[in-house]
Amino acid sequence: MSRDRSRRGLRRRDRNALIAASLTALSLTASGCVVVHGEREVLPAAGRAEAAKALRQFTDAYNRADKAYDRSLDAKYVTGPLADIDGARLKAGHANSPSGNANHSPLELTDAKFTIPKKAGWPRWFVADAKGNKGGNARWLLVFTRDGLGEPWRVAYLTLVAQGDVPEFRTDADGYAEAVPAGSTGLAVPPAELSKGYTGHLKNGGDTFADGPYTSTLRTNRKKLAKRPGLVRQFIDEPLTSGDYAPLALRTADGGALVFFTTHHYEKQTAAAGTSVPTPNRDVQALTKGEIKQSLTLEIIANEAALDPAGGGRVSVLGRVQGLTAAQGE
Repeated sequence: MSRDRSRRGLRRRDRNALIAASLTALSLTASGCVVVHGEREVLPAAGRAEAAKALRQFTDAYNRADKAYDRSLDAKYVTGPLADIDGARLKAGHANSPSGNANHSPLELTDAKFTIPKKAGWPRWFVADAKGNKGGNARWLLVFTRDGLGEPWRVAYLTLVAQGDVPEFRTDADGYAEAVPAGSTGLAVPPAELSKGYTGHLKNGGDTFADGPYTSTLRTNRKKLAKRPGLVRQFIDEPLTSGDYAPLALRTADGGALVFFTTHHYEKQTAAAGTSVPTPNRDVQALTKGEIKQSLTLEIIANEAALDPAGGGRVSVLGRVQGLTAAQGE
């Protein structure tokens, strides 16, 4: 066989292979079997029916766990700061009431509105805004997140916000929202820096955050506690920003962002010589290691929701939920 004929045969086989591959791709496209790479495509985080189902699953699991004081019953549906706060609450409840919660009252979340951003990559997440039968007239804001298609939706952030304080979000023609990157510099404070900024504000004050119950009032209350005779209180505040505690932000209609973020706190109570630390309640005792003699250190996780304005201005902390997660007696 000549070299030219051999080359023509190779080109013909290559062309036939290419045609076969093209027909296969066309067949897959026509049948709807198209692989979409979620790590690259900008897609809605969830469908609205899927989001509603996730809210129902969380509420059902939360109620089962609360009734039994069994943290394993909702562990599949919580993560991040809520997992720490809720898990410690259930652990203390079980220690004091092993047979379950005699005062259990089911949580009911109604009038749910879902804000679902479009984004590429994981985690995917969305916000549920619902009316609860607890917490007065406040709206319950729950941030659902997951790291892959095979995982359940879990609630990482849960905050209560006054009904009139929930902002309007920017949405596209299909009603989907815009996720704001953690490093966005078009805001008063980049979302990635809010946890550090907030803990710094609690220690030193400043004009980054607007006055309110979770900023100026909290600082004032701490100062009053620190001045009580016979008992010294020291506060240490730390940012918490990585992994399941990473901040998540949605673009608001005015160009700002609603940011959910986490903080980590310690409160050490030290009694004067000849006295002792006041006996804490049973839930605190259930989470305490060591013997309480002269001091008690409380470890607390908090999650906040803050309105971060575009360009500049003061950040407003709209809601804050905290919980004791551990304690140490000395």
